[in-house]
Amino acid sequence: MSEGMHQPDGPPDIITVQQNVTSSHHAGIAVSTDDLRLVEALRNGNEAAFVSLVDRYHAAMLRLAIMFVTSQAVAEEVVQEAWIGVLQGLNRFEGRSSLKTWIFRILTNCAKTRARREGRSVPFSSLSEFSIDHPEPAVDPARFRGPDQEWPGHWISFPHNWNEIPEERILSQETRACIQVAINALPPGQREVITLRDIEGWSSDETCNLLGVSEANQRVLLHRARSRVRRALEKYFEEE
Repeated sequence: MSEGMHQPDGPPDIITVQQNVTSSHHAGIAVSTDDLRLVEALRNGNEAAFVSLVDRYHAAMLRLAIMFVTSQAVAEEVVQEAWIGVLQGLNRFEGRSSLKTWIFRILTNCAKTRARREGRSVPFSSLSEFSIDHPEPAVDPARFRGPDQEWPGHWISFPHNWNEIPEERILSQETRACIQVAINALPPGQREVITLRDIEGWSSDETCNLLGVSEANQRVLLHRARSRVRRALEKYFEEE
């Protein structure tokens, strides 16, 4: 991917980059000075800058790509295609979002194109899970007293206190594997949101920007995803 790249003769010209960005897009500039500096270094063929970018995002891109396609091998191909798209599209980067969001948008576009060819793609915004008119309970209603019972709406059995679970078990590889299995079983929208927010550490704004969803929908998806993962963990811990 770095073939043909060369070291720039001088330091990045941040003013020139900023002028190029703002001349093509006057409103809604979201790019930072660090992004501008990095973009200019990449445009100048700075191989070290590209290597640092790959080191920073490649693993996360692979984790996101695997949610769209059929195998790890295909996901790796998608990521490689995305990096080529990044290099080819640098001159078209306008700063409408952060560089990270722009890169991951290229990735998701590549992944969705590949998924469509494999017959696995569903338009993200059309997923029924986006409907906030059909609430999904965070806890199984069967765990509460019914309307005809004494103390309706109260717990039948309280959740276990996870503070009593040994720390080594909570942090064990088995527990992490349980969490990953639970995330993999989530509906697509929930899986993407919880991966971005809780695994990759993205902010709410970054997640909404990348996925093209409203803050309300992002919040609902994250709540539902966390609730399902918590239920899977409760079952796992109870099996001890």
